[in-house]
Amino acid sequence: QVQLAESGGGLVQAGGSLRLSCAASGSIFSINTMGWYRQAPGKQRQLVAVITSGGSTNYADSVKGRFTISRDNAKNTVYLQMSGLKPDDTAAYYCNAEGVRVRGTPFESSDYWGQGTQVTVSS
Repeated sequence: QVQLAESGGGLVQAGGSLRLSCAASGSIFSINTMGWYRQAPGKQRQLVAVITSGGSTNYADSVKGRFTISRDNAKNTVYLQMSGLKPDDTAAYYCNAEGVRVRGTPFESSDYWGQGTQVTVSS
């Protein structure tokens, strides 16, 4: 079974920085795309940033220039460096792993979500 473990959330003042980490564990053969989504109270979950195994990235317009996503394929870990945080960035941040293949069944793939980590930005 594959599990995603997030860390790094917390409370920060506007203009501050945080770094989120998400490590995937289990008998993983490969992961296609890893990324971060966020959900504020009363709103739908939305994409923040994603990165492919080859290093291609995609960001929400609202975080471009402030957030940087990176990935360590050997550790099956994805990071989100957040700078210039704003109160509007307050949300639960969820890690996603898409196209996960496990050892023993390399021709099957599944998607997984982490439990979420709270980021709160005070004004």
